[in-house]
Amino acid sequence: QGQLVESGGGLVQAGGSLRLSCAASGGTFSLYAVAWYRQAPEKQREFVADVAPSGTANYAESVKGRFSISRDNAENTVYLQMNSLKPEDTAMYLCNKGRVWGQGTQVTVSS
Repeated sequence: QGQLVESGGGLVQAGGSLRLSCAASGGTFSLYAVAWYRQAPEKQREFVADVAPSGTANYAESVKGRFSISRDNAENTVYLQMNSLKPEDTAMYLCNKGRVWGQGTQVTVSS
């Protein structure tokens, strides 16, 4: 199944940008869809975006037009470019591939 390691989170002001990375090791990365989820304190985990092996992407309505997901199969890495960030985007962002979850990277957006 392999492992997933997220990076790129941090503290940013509203309107700013961050790029998250999800690096995979083990398993067959290129054959799987990879997704980003997020979970804020005392809230349920919610879907953010996913990218199919072909590169086709899907987004939650709340991030459409602001976030962009992409993958580099040669590097076994999926990226989440987040622009025009809002305080409500504050959450732990987690990467998912099949049954495997990463530990997450914290994103905090100040108003």
